[in-house]
Amino acid sequence: MHGHKACCPHNKPAPVVHAAAAGDAIYTCPMHPQIRQQGPGSCPICGMALEPESVTLSDAPDPELADMTRRFWVSALLSLPLMLMTMKHLLPFLPPLPLHGQEALWLQFALATPVVLWGGWPFFVRGWASLQSHNLNMFTLIAIGVGIAYLYSLAVALFPGDFAQWFGGAEQVHVYFEAAAVITTLVLLGQVLELKARARTSQAMRALLDLAPKTARLIRADSSEADVPLAGVQKGDRLRVRPGEKIPVDGVIMEGASAVDQSMMTGESMPVEKNPGDKVTGATLNVSGSFIMRAERVGHETLLAQIVEMVSKAQRTRAPIQRLADVVAGWFVPAVVVTAVLTALAWGFFGPEPRLAYALVNAVAVLIIACPCALGLATPMSIMAGTGRGALAGVLIRDAEALETLEKVDTLVIDKTGTLTEGKPKLITVIAASGFDETTVLRMAASLELGSEHPLAAAIISGAKEKNLPLAPASEFEAVSGKGIIGIIEGRKVALGNLVLLSALSIPVNAIKDQAETYRQKGQTVMFVGIDGKAAGLLAVADPIKATTAEALRLLKESGLRIIMLTGDSPTTAEAVARKLGITDVEAGILPERKGAIIRELQAKRRKVAMAGDGINDAPALASADVGIAMGNGTDVAMESAGVTLIKGDLMGIVRARNLSHATMRNIRQNLFFAFIYNILGIPLAAGVLYPFFGLLLSPVIASAAMAFSSVSVIANALRLGKAKL
Repeated sequence: MHGHKACCPHNKPAPVVHAAAAGDAIYTCPMHPQIRQQGPGSCPICGMALEPESVTLSDAPDPELADMTRRFWVSALLSLPLMLMTMKHLLPFLPPLPLHGQEALWLQFALATPVVLWGGWPFFVRGWASLQSHNLNMFTLIAIGVGIAYLYSLAVALFPGDFAQWFGGAEQVHVYFEAAAVITTLVLLGQVLELKARARTSQAMRALLDLAPKTARLIRADSSEADVPLAGVQKGDRLRVRPGEKIPVDGVIMEGASAVDQSMMTGESMPVEKNPGDKVTGATLNVSGSFIMRAERVGHETLLAQIVEMVSKAQRTRAPIQRLADVVAGWFVPAVVVTAVLTALAWGFFGPEPRLAYALVNAVAVLIIACPCALGLATPMSIMAGTGRGALAGVLIRDAEALETLEKVDTLVIDKTGTLTEGKPKLITVIAASGFDETTVLRMAASLELGSEHPLAAAIISGAKEKNLPLAPASEFEAVSGKGIIGIIEGRKVALGNLVLLSALSIPVNAIKDQAETYRQKGQTVMFVGIDGKAAGLLAVADPIKATTAEALRLLKESGLRIIMLTGDSPTTAEAVARKLGITDVEAGILPERKGAIIRELQAKRRKVAMAGDGINDAPALASADVGIAMGNGTDVAMESAGVTLIKGDLMGIVRARNLSHATMRNIRQNLFFAFIYNILGIPLAAGVLYPFFGLLLSPVIASAAMAFSSVSVIANALRLGKAKL
């Protein structure tokens, strides 16, 4: 499968290939992602057919599959009478053959030659290319095995007398035209089955692409409406979505309300209520009402397009476990060639008569059965199927290494806001200190938050708008990481944040400190407001715990994970949330950079750490963790911030991601075990180790069928991941 030293991990990768006509789609090798070219072809390292890099909904036939299918059927039609001729002694009901001796031999030659030279031509081309580039692979073995059987038989046909003398005066020396032809036909069958199975690994991506509607209902400037192709939708366009229709692109509802079924993206079983101002995601289903939306993300910017692109990239990455197969396969083909030579010598010197015939048959059987295709396919096929299955469950894997590492994680570090909680906080309480009123405190705080991107800002601004408070612009705005914000509102210096911020500004808060503690004990987040150097009051915001959090934490703990909650919130608020969820390891009041340091401390203790956060504020911690898990939220998902992205963004997604990792890695190990065992048992059998004890030999034809079966069975096992329960 893989080449000799050229495919060992320590050698530089093979160069990118450029070929075919300009404008063709880019094709790549699933086993060697560095190989890319325009148009279809074969990999110069492993010899296997390249696949389109981008998945499309096009039903255009695969040119490689069409070619192999045509060659297979022609070869099968020619090989069938050839088999009947050579197996007549096993089928006595067949009429006697009118041809005998040399005439029958030349008929076999006539039937076998088109099969070997035309049907098997791609194998000889790839085998010769492998010898030239020193990337020995499965086609090297096939070309050598079939070529030797065919050329030997041709030599016997051309010089029957000489071979009769070498075989001790035998009346007729056996030829192997039928073996060469049938082996070629079976290898072609294996290629057809393999290409069909490999195509199925893209079904998950095609299913996602098929979610998008083909048209959108555009509202023009004159208020007229028309259906336009999806590609014609531009940012800012107003679109009408009627009940039962799929939302065409990502955007925001402007008028109307509805319930949207987001299950195809997030796995949520119940439709989600959507009102003006709410974001909607393309390809989700509008269940009930009609609404008008504004297009915000179109084309390759939509969540659906990003998902397909991300999963396509993940399917082309290599898992660390692949290195084992690389190392073995790198030396495997030369070892097989040596084994075949030794087999021929052993039978030639020590075997029964006719020794030359036994030497040839068993050497060819060794070459054919040892094709390491199954070994090379074991890992990439499972990765492709696993990442596709994850995408359908709302679990996006950025690369194969993250998928493999996730299985080994023993510690899960979790942010609070947006991870354990909804991430949609609501203003609960406004307290004014002596000398201030609640209206002033809330108006100043909300005005300052207009320049903030903090998750709590929306809650404060929304609370002010509910009271119809006029907000003023801020000047000299400054966000102090992990502490709060400061700025000038209507000439007054305003500060909003935690105790650390107000202490740094020398603002005393003793008068309202006890009240703040009371609200924290209820699990609410408290922010202090300072105006003109004085404590003006406090705001208490509550962020409800997600409905699925408790059950997800229970399942994660049962799987053996240690759960640690890290938050910048106050210790009292954090402890209140932790008590409700049964979390015993809590670190609160920490700055974002401290989260990364804590993760590195855990790693120093040989813990495998996953970090789950919003993918933006927790970027340092996500980067430090062995696996970063971004808790997505619709189109705001931070796909590039972590190895794993959960579209829905709740902890049940982590449960699904862990299950996916376990299922995929178990599948890879099954494939590798099967591939190794197949060769460990098959090569000695083909070499004839059972002959001295039981008189049993493995025919090259049977070896060819077994080789094809091994590749197809590995792919079939990988495809089982498509139905894995997550």
